[in-house]
Amino acid sequence: MDQIAKLIAAMTLEEKIGQLTMASGGYAVTGPEVSADISADVRAGRVGALLNLWGAEAVRAIQRTAVADSRLGIPLLIGLDVLHGHRTIFPIPLGEACAFDPELWTATAGAAAAEAARDGVSMVFAPMLDVARDPRWGRISEGAGEDPYVAGEFAKAKVRGFQGEDLALPDAVAATAKHFCAYGAALAGRDYASADVSERTLREVYLPPFAAALGAGCAAVMPAFMDLSGVPMTAHHALLRGWLRGEQRFEGVIVSDYNAIAELLRHGVAANLCEAAALALAAGVDIDMMSDGFRKGLPQALAEGRVSVEDINASVRRVLTLKQRLGLFDDAFRRKGGDDREPAEAARESVRELALTAAQRSIVVLTNDGVLPLPAGLGKIAVIGPLADARREMDGPWAMAADRDDCVTILEGLKGALPGTEIVFAEGVAIDGEEESRIAAALEICRGADIVLLCLGEAAAMSGEAASRACLGLPGRQEALARAAFSLGKPVVALLSSGRPLTLPWLFERASAAVATWFLGTEVGNAIADVLTGRFNPVGRLPVTWPRAVGQIPIFYAARPSGRPFDPIDPYTSKYLDCSVEPQFYFGHGLSYSRFALSNFAALQQRVGIGDVIRLSVDVVNEGSIEGEATVFLFARDIVASVARPVLELKRFAKIALGAGERDVLDFDFPAAELSFPGLDLQPCFEPGAFEFSVGFSANPKALMTLRLEVVAGI
Repeated sequence: MDQIAKLIAAMTLEEKIGQLTMASGGYAVTGPEVSADISADVRAGRVGALLNLWGAEAVRAIQRTAVADSRLGIPLLIGLDVLHGHRTIFPIPLGEACAFDPELWTATAGAAAAEAARDGVSMVFAPMLDVARDPRWGRISEGAGEDPYVAGEFAKAKVRGFQGEDLALPDAVAATAKHFCAYGAALAGRDYASADVSERTLREVYLPPFAAALGAGCAAVMPAFMDLSGVPMTAHHALLRGWLRGEQRFEGVIVSDYNAIAELLRHGVAANLCEAAALALAAGVDIDMMSDGFRKGLPQALAEGRVSVEDINASVRRVLTLKQRLGLFDDAFRRKGGDDREPAEAARESVRELALTAAQRSIVVLTNDGVLPLPAGLGKIAVIGPLADARREMDGPWAMAADRDDCVTILEGLKGALPGTEIVFAEGVAIDGEEESRIAAALEICRGADIVLLCLGEAAAMSGEAASRACLGLPGRQEALARAAFSLGKPVVALLSSGRPLTLPWLFERASAAVATWFLGTEVGNAIADVLTGRFNPVGRLPVTWPRAVGQIPIFYAARPSGRPFDPIDPYTSKYLDCSVEPQFYFGHGLSYSRFALSNFAALQQRVGIGDVIRLSVDVVNEGSIEGEATVFLFARDIVASVARPVLELKRFAKIALGAGERDVLDFDFPAAELSFPGLDLQPCFEPGAFEFSVGFSANPKALMTLRLEVVAGI
């Protein structure tokens, strides 16, 4: 009998349910309540996992209670939300996705894992893999944007970074793919609201990123709060047992979201905790986070025959197996939570440099009439706006273990990068609120300046969980400040700190340049200064379609063609009466200080078989005067199929660095089998025929190069 079997055989029912119970360590609040001192429950075996606890001393103390003072000496799982860094904060995931750089995504997850593990954390509630096409939804900031292929690449990179080559290594943590599934489709963009998507959309858009995470070996999965077409995900037997455990053969841990099992009562699918616990366990949930549903409901459910001892034992085995894989049985303190030594100064500097690199590569220059990079010899720069010196906002949401006073502000970064330039600052207005008496003072400092940097956007708390917004303009009186600045007739560069795209067509029309700076974390100010001054040539590209009006939402590039696609001269086609159908900025949009062009898009062969690899190439030239990096996207379209296919589907993206005037060839290779799609029966289907392949720097259909290729059943 193995170690886990022996433990299960020795456990009481209370101790088994304890292994399926996660309580709060009390350091942070991410739900409706925080548990009291849980030491007694740990000692009695009534709790097997904790969240919201970090720090070597605190973790060592509670692990000692679990290992030395409980009857069976089973160590605890220590979980924490580590969405974009732990002590060192990297850009929010939506921002980091702009880099289109899986190696960077892996590196930042690895650095976060090392810091979290040093603090005793063994499980992180990340990556967030919800495809999001509605920027009203606050949690769009936590994921990789609108595209399932990008989200899948992001998933694989983050799982590799968090878990490393072996979960037992001291710098590894268990990754938790969340929120399974279709949470990004929440009704009207309201967090926690119901989602109602077709089975086809589920399989084409929302499930693939999770399949990618599982393929990378992700240790855990977290179901979403919401119901999907009337079935709460915490009790969704068909997807948790059927797709996840069945089709994908996932043997890892499923952990509920905060209080989600108890919330099955509010959903209206359970009358009491007994029914809720039975539904969740039957669906495949192993760990109950913070609802006490398992602890209070499973004993009665077992007595009534709603669940079996075998069901409970299976979940206990999965939880204990994860603890074993993490090496916790060998040494509950091996996660560096038992090590008081601070990381070496060189290691700290290395992580800080990584934070700077990530922030630089996440910045997207949206518009630029030539004012950027800032010309040399500027005598005076006016920096105005509520985000210019807002240190505690720069981390964005989910930075629980960070020192929020550690960020380099935008103002500080500019002063450090331009020591010979006079830089004057006035806030002008607050982020939110109606008071605008300080606008006049801000305008006064602008009048004597050569250029105005306008730092606008959201507060950190306006993005993330429970932070949906119906209106995506600038909060408070920021618009009044911006319009006043534009009225001076001076060059104005708008820097937008936010967790989502903001609908600001008037600003993009008036500003000399506009830059999406998101929430970039610890090194935000230095990164922005490097891009503005040209020390770093921007490479960021949008992983979402940026709307010009809220009425366009949901908006994404991979729409189906319609029988009446938009035609400006035909009134009976798909359009708005009061707004363009085109977005403000297409998926993939982003400007560089270099100027790139594509030519000679070609296929190695004109006919390929389903078992072959499709090989395409395109020439890329840097026509600019400085070295730069281009991101090129490869799209496909199945022209005629039994199911109407999207007008564009992303198949690959690639980056290429070129010196001034340099030219090179970029190759794209991918299996023809990836042209399959869910057929009429929703099973994977490949239909031979003609396909269009397009390359470009964005999903703007007017700027794509296209060729046609015949794909046959076999050659």
